[in-house]
Amino acid sequence: MPNLFSSLRECFGFSQIIISQSLRALIALILMSFKLPIGVETIERPFIKLFIFFISILIFIISCTPVNLGKQAPKNTQENTPSKKIDANKPEVEIIEKKTNKQNKDLYNGVLDTTIIVLFAQDDDTTTKRQFLNTFELGIDDLNVKNLKFQIENFENDKDLDKIIKRNLKEGRVFIGPIQSKYTKNLNDYCSNNVIFFSFSSHTSNAKNCVYLVNFFPKNELANLLLFLNEGAKVALLYPENEYGYLINSFIDDLIFSSPAILVNRSSYRADLSNVRNAIKELGKYELRKYELNRQKQILSKKNDKKSKQRLKKLQKFKTTSDYDFTHILIADYGLNLLQVAPLLPYYDIDPNIVQFMGTGVIDDKTFFHEPSLQGAIFPGVPEIKRINLINKYQEIYEEEFLRVSTLAYDLIGLINFIYSKQYNFKEMIYLLNDSNKKFDGIDGNFFFKNNLIERDLDILRINRGESMIIN
Repeated sequence: MPNLFSSLRECFGFSQIIISQSLRALIALILMSFKLPIGVETIERPFIKLFIFFISILIFIISCTPVNLGKQAPKNTQENTPSKKIDANKPEVEIIEKKTNKQNKDLYNGVLDTTIIVLFAQDDDTTTKRQFLNTFELGIDDLNVKNLKFQIENFENDKDLDKIIKRNLKEGRVFIGPIQSKYTKNLNDYCSNNVIFFSFSSHTSNAKNCVYLVNFFPKNELANLLLFLNEGAKVALLYPENEYGYLINSFIDDLIFSSPAILVNRSSYRADLSNVRNAIKELGKYELRKYELNRQKQILSKKNDKKSKQRLKKLQKFKTTSDYDFTHILIADYGLNLLQVAPLLPYYDIDPNIVQFMGTGVIDDKTFFHEPSLQGAIFPGVPEIKRINLINKYQEIYEEEFLRVSTLAYDLIGLINFIYSKQYNFKEMIYLLNDSNKKFDGIDGNFFFKNNLIERDLDILRINRGESMIIN
């Protein structure tokens, strides 16, 4: 096993080469006509000056005339090219298009360095760090990674990280990490050195230039979920007033326009859940529906016919009416808070048998699969069967429960192994990663990079008695 670890400027620039001498002469003549240098004898030649002036203007106009390339068809186009899936664990023959992107014309085109630098911070979560290291090791062994060295570097702070990166800077070098976003924000400072970073940061603003982010991003999950909904679906959003809740709330406005569904209501609650009951009541119009039900009961109680009595008997079972404004409710919370918020919805008569409960990818954890109020809830994700072998093997070897996020480390090793096994150079690797038509088959489903962010083709799963099943 290997060791572990701008067009106007261009116009002026172009014309300057062509008319530099004549233009300089013209400028010199004009300046001398206003202010004659002391001690310099001038000879007045008006016809020559006029001739030079017109010739210079003519050349300048010709050189700055825009060229219409609209009719020139490119040799290769990907707009209508179907996506190609690549098994990151079983490399296939892959053709990398030799693009002529002006932005990358000076990109380093040499071989990739075979030493991978893995960056961990001293204040990383201990369990996550340990599992990532173990999963790297397991992936290297499973995928038979050869001729690569993984050099582990631990840093204490930003300055220490800067020293480590500078010490290991080398064209064509690949860095894995950091895990935390606060250490990822300045990595772009090193991109001019033709290196690449695969960071696990969750802040999408860090994804640019040579920094690619590998994580579970809620916008990608939410897009898949909303596209699944049918015409006529009416969505209500319930979210916490924290970073994650605000993020979902900011995404849904744009994503809902690409969905057949419509957004009809939203409500938020404090992160400490102190006003969550009021938020749910407001969202479900609990008081209004309760008033309407009581009104119907009073009317029926004054009638003596058999049908009215049967109807009244039926209504006595309910606290409110079930005429909701929405057909689906998205609960944008996670962890223990989700386990406290979800049961409050049916308590305040938002019936999961009538309203479809939904969550983001954070629900993809067996911790939530046994919660009664979440039975039948749907979420975007990948069936556990895709990763069950990895889970079992990890638990057998390392004797601890496999974290859901540890699949990120495994898929990243698979991607790196694919790139190196195909012997791509640095430029080819960048082109591959920037081509969203190229997809990789990973533990967490087909994935690709778009604007330096990992995205996945996700299924829609439904929770049922402690398990999840595909419904799309």
